Amino acid sequence: MAHSSLPLIDAHLDLAWNALSFNRDLTSLLDDVRSADQLYTDAPYRGSNLISLDELSDAHLHICIATLLARSGPNPPPSTLRIELDYAHPSIAHAHAHGQLAYYKWLETSQHARIIHSADDLDQHWENPKTLGLILSFEGCDPILNLDDLHRWHHLGVRAAGLTHYGEGRYAGGTNSTTGLTRDGHLLLKEFESLGMILDVTHLSDESINSVFDIFDGHIIASHHNCRSLVPGQRQLSDQHIRELLDRKAVIGISFDAWMLYSNWKRNETDRSVVSLSSAVDHIDHICDLAGNSEHVGIGSDLDGGFGLEQTPTGLDRYSSLQSMEILLSQRGYSNIDIHNIFYNNWLNFFRKSLPQSS
Repeated sequence: MAHSSLPLIDAHLDLAWNALSFNRDLTSLLDDVRSADQLYTDAPYRGSNLISLDELSDAHLHICIATLLARSGPNPPPSTLRIELDYAHPSIAHAHAHGQLAYYKWLETSQHARIIHSADDLDQHWENPKTLGLILSFEGCDPILNLDDLHRWHHLGVRAAGLTHYGEGRYAGGTNSTTGLTRDGHLLLKEFESLGMILDVTHLSDESINSVFDIFDGHIIASHHNCRSLVPGQRQLSDQHIRELLDRKAVIGISFDAWMLYSNWKRNETDRSVVSLSSAVDHIDHICDLAGNSEHVGIGSDLDGGFGLEQTPTGLDRYSSLQSMEILLSQRGYSNIDIHNIFYNNWLNFFRKSLPQSS
C-alpha cells in the first residue's frame, strides 16, 4: 500500500506496450495481472510485474508520459518472442504504434484515462484528476514514416518523442551505439521545432545527444535517465550532459531499473538485494548538487519496461511503493518543497510551459 498521499507524475511508463505485447490486462488488480502473466514462459520476469491501473491509482499517480514503442532499425534481429520490439520494416512498426495509440484511446473512451493535449488540458486535469492523465510520447521515432506522418501523429495527440531506442535507429544512434544523427534525424528535429514537440534525449548515443545540444532549440527532457558518474555506462548521463540539460531548463526523470542504479549489474545474475531505493536518491542528490536546487529532477520510473521484481530495488515490490521515496528524501534532508518538486511539481511546471496552450 502507498505510504503517502502526495500526488505523483511519472515521465516514463510503457503502458500500451505492456498491454499489447505482453498481453497484460492492466484494468485488473495487480495480483490478478501477475497470476495471468505467470502462464507465459517467454521471459524470466513474467509474473513479477509491478503495474496495473488500480496500482497506479493507489500510488496517487495523476499524470504520466505514456509511450509508443516499436523499433525498425537497419538490421532488426530475428526472434520468436511475442514481446520483441523489432520489426522488419518501418511500416510494421508504424502499424504497431497505431495499435498502442488505439489502446490509449480506448483507455480514454472507457474513462480509465485522459489524453492531455495542451497546457489547458493539463491544468483542468490537475485541478480535478478523476482518472490518469496521459501525455503521449514516442520512445524511438522509427514508426514515423516521414515528415508528413509526424504531423499526423501530432494531430492525433503525440506531444513528445525520443529519436531512438537501443542500437542504430532510422533517425539517430541510440544506446550501445556510437553513431550520431542521420540526415533524416536532422530534418525531423527541425520539424519538431516547428510543431513545438518536446524532445526526449533518453537513449541517445553520446554522438547523437551532443548533436542535439548543438542544433535543437526546442524544449528538452530526459524522461528516464540516471547519472554516469555514479553508475558508469553510455546509457547514463554524463555530468557534462546534465549541466547542458540544466542550462536548457530541462527536467531529468530518475529510472528505477536496478542495472542503472548499481555498478556491474549482470542481468539474470545479480540479486536485487544489493540495491535499495536509497540508490535512486543518490542519483537525485547528484543532480540537485549540480543544479544547486531541486528544480530539475523528477520520477521517470520505467517500471515494467521489460523487467520485473528481479530487476527493481529492494523496497519496490509494487508501483505504489514509490511513495516511500517521500520518507527517504526527508531523511536525506530534503524540505517539503523539495519533495513536492521531485514528486510532481518540476514536471508540472515544465509541461505547463512546453505543451501548446490550448488544444
